[in-house]
Amino acid sequence: MKNVLITGCSSGYGHATALHFLERGWNVVATMRTPGKGGLPASERLRELRLDVTDRASIDAAVRAGIAAFDGIDVVVNNAGIGLFGAFEATPEKTTREIFETNTFGVMAVTQAVIPHFRARRAGTLVNVTSSVGIVPMPLVAVYVASKLAVEGFTESLSYELSCFGVRTKIVEPGYGPTTSFIANSGDRMNGTVPEPYAPYAQQLMGGMGAAKSTSALEVAQTVWLAATDGSARLRYAAGPDAEELAAMRRASPGEDYLEQMRAAMGPKSDPRGGG
Repeated sequence: MKNVLITGCSSGYGHATALHFLERGWNVVATMRTPGKGGLPASERLRELRLDVTDRASIDAAVRAGIAAFDGIDVVVNNAGIGLFGAFEATPEKTTREIFETNTFGVMAVTQAVIPHFRARRAGTLVNVTSSVGIVPMPLVAVYVASKLAVEGFTESLSYELSCFGVRTKIVEPGYGPTTSFIANSGDRMNGTVPEPYAPYAQQLMGGMGAAKSTSALEVAQTVWLAATDGSARLRYAAGPDAEELAAMRRASPGEDYLEQMRAAMGPKSDPRGGG
C-alpha cells in the first residue's frame, strides 16, 4: 500500500486530491493549518495533521508524524497556496512577501523537509501544484504568477538534482478554478489593489473569466494522481480543459507569434484611462 502526504487539504484541490487517493486505497496524510476543518471522512487510512507551510517547526513535525503513521511516505503533494488579484503598481511589498512565503518558500520548506526521507529510500515522487499561469502568465496577477513560476523553475532544477536518487519531481498546472477559494483566501490583501485607472480592465478580465472554460477540483485531483503514479519522467501536466488548451496553443505558437496572440486576447479593449 502506498502513502501520500498532501498540503492544503481543508478545501479545494487539496481536499479533492486527498479524497481521490483515499478512494484508490492509498494511506493519506492530509495536512492543513486547522485539522478537522475540511470534513474528510473518517478512515484508518487517513491522518489529519497540522501543517502551516510558513512555520518550519510545524512542517518538520508533520513530516515526522506522517512517516511514522504509515512507515514512510511515497508521494508528497505541495498544494497549499494563496491567491492575489490586482495591479502590481498598487501591491504593497509586504503583500508580495506574504504571497511568496506561502506559495514559494512554503513549497521549498516542505520539499527540503522530505528530501532526506526520499533520498534514504532512493525513491519518492514530489508533485508541486502550480497554475496554468506557468503556461501563460496572466495580467493583474503578476505577484501570483512570479510565485508560481519560481516553483516551476525550482521543480525542474530538482528533477535533475534528485534523479540520481530515484526521486521524481512533477509539476501540475491547474486552469482557472471558480469553485476554489482563490479570491476568498486573498482576504484583506486585495484591499486597494485595483485602483480606479485599472478598474475597467479588471472588469473586462473578470467578465472574460466568467465565460471561459474552467477546471474542477476533481480534474486537478485526477491529474495529480496521474503525475504521482504514471512512473514516467514527464515533468509538466496541464490540469483541466482550459489549461490543456493554453498548453496546446503555447506549443503551436512559439515566440513572437504566441505573444501577439496573447496581447490580442488579453490586452485592454480600450485605453484603461478612458482615452479610447
